[in-house]
Amino acid sequence: MSDSLHSPSRFRRVFVGAASALVLALGVGLADAPAALAWDPGPGNGHGHGDTALTPRTSFTMAPDGSSGATQGGEGIPNIDSDKKTIATYYGDPGTGIANKTDSPYIRELGGILAREKAELKAEYDRAVQQGQKPAIVFDADDTTLWTYDMEVADMHFQFNPAEQDVWVQGQRFPATPGMVDFVNQAAALGYTVFGLTGRNDNQKAATLGNLDKVGYTAFTSDRFYTKWTGTGASQQPSYITCAAASCTTVEYKALTRKHIQDLGYTITLNVGDQWSDLQGGYAEEALKLPNPTYYLPSPDLPGVSEPQLAPRTHFTMAPDGSSGATEGGEGIPNIDSVKKSIATYYGDPGTGIANKTDSPYIRELRSIVLRQAPVLAATCFVEKKLHKNPAIVLDTDDTTLWTYDMEVADMHFQFNPAEQDVWVQQQRFPATPHMTTLAAVAQKAGCTLIGLTGRNDDQKAATLGNLAKVGYTGFTAQNFYTKWTGVGASQQPSYITCATAKCTTIEYKSQTRAHIESPSGGRYDIVANFGDQFSDLIGGYADRTVKLPNPTYYLP
Repeated sequence: MSDSLHSPSRFRRVFVGAASALVLALGVGLADAPAALAWDPGPGNGHGHGDTALTPRTSFTMAPDGSSGATQGGEGIPNIDSDKKTIATYYGDPGTGIANKTDSPYIRELGGILAREKAELKAEYDRAVQQGQKPAIVFDADDTTLWTYDMEVADMHFQFNPAEQDVWVQGQRFPATPGMVDFVNQAAALGYTVFGLTGRNDNQKAATLGNLDKVGYTAFTSDRFYTKWTGTGASQQPSYITCAAASCTTVEYKALTRKHIQDLGYTITLNVGDQWSDLQGGYAEEALKLPNPTYYLPSPDLPGVSEPQLAPRTHFTMAPDGSSGATEGGEGIPNIDSVKKSIATYYGDPGTGIANKTDSPYIRELRSIVLRQAPVLAATCFVEKKLHKNPAIVLDTDDTTLWTYDMEVADMHFQFNPAEQDVWVQQQRFPATPHMTTLAAVAQKAGCTLIGLTGRNDDQKAATLGNLAKVGYTGFTAQNFYTKWTGVGASQQPSYITCATAKCTTIEYKSQTRAHIESPSGGRYDIVANFGDQFSDLIGGYADRTVKLPNPTYYLP
């Protein structure tokens, strides 16, 4: 007696057969297979619009050194686009890379910090004098007395360039850090001796002092302003600095310079900086950290010195739209350099911008997702095919079937360039997203049609299909691969898409295209699963279930 389709024994054979094939394809040990094949059903919003589960994370744990990229998973790493928007909100930057110089959350936070410190200045000065001390305050330069935001963002796009920085330094182009001119000048007026201590080098000293004078500081003098040696000519390492290696760390340079100031007879009652490495190493009675999420300059503390209070935050709340920049404060915003290092760790990128193609936390996470999803997907495709339900899976392209990391990071440095992206597309330069060719092949073999749905445009369709075939996908066809119209010639908005404004959103385009796919004119498919790396690939319904792939390298709301 033959098994019927609905016979438990036949269904079990279908499931186990698909699972076994997947285990072999992904090279998973048999001992690992049972746990790996436990199905996580994920959010299933059917054909309606129940998208409450399709929202980005807002809570993150991130170590400053990037090591969290090995442990947190892709959704647990702050998305770099959301981080940029949060930083922009904090500095009152409307998207131009230029900070608001009049009012912003940053300016207001600095105002509160400095107001508290000003209230203590006279009492601290009087106490020091009564004890026979010569009270002094030490100030870092960049983002402590001089404000680099416009250079870091509008000019460098968070990609530091020392040659370009020198242009800004020599041109004395930096405004004062908000509120700091008044604070420094008031301290000097009370009688404090003011010192400058910066990582800028001796060749930049005169220009830095000129810039400080230009924006209103009156207390900095050449003999009390310390810049770092270049190793050329008379600019050599001072005798009072002894370092563990040939290249001194920031903390060694700054802490031992503060010790030298104390050896000159001064008591440093306050040390002010925007980096923890400006403050670590001691030789100051009090340290004042100014907020700065736009870069991170780490340095090990001096041997034997423990200063747990002088350490970055590791827990953050960040909304995907950048609005947290209005509420969290500078130390509560994920530092962009730490975010970049976490992303690099996650993708096995050694710092070149090139992802490891063999093994990484990202590749292992993708494998785990495919191991959970593919067996039941295969069984679903098989059953629906036998029931003549015309099953299909919908797959986004970028970072769902084709992997863009090397373009986004090594080439674009997280600064998206559509013209350069088109070069990569037309040259079919993208590798396959890890393990996704296996998932697509399993679904296709089990009876599902593969349907592509991408934000790439009609002019990129042929090259994208060529790239997919080149890296091992076999199921995509021109008829079942949807690209976005350009508005030129025959490439016009389809009649089945109606949008609220002239420019359709990603969700309008993708959800209404999925509705079309399930309609008689689109083939009357049943979309059993919709895969994408962006939540906007998934929101809007018209799929029995959705599968979000991790991607902290950009965010498309």
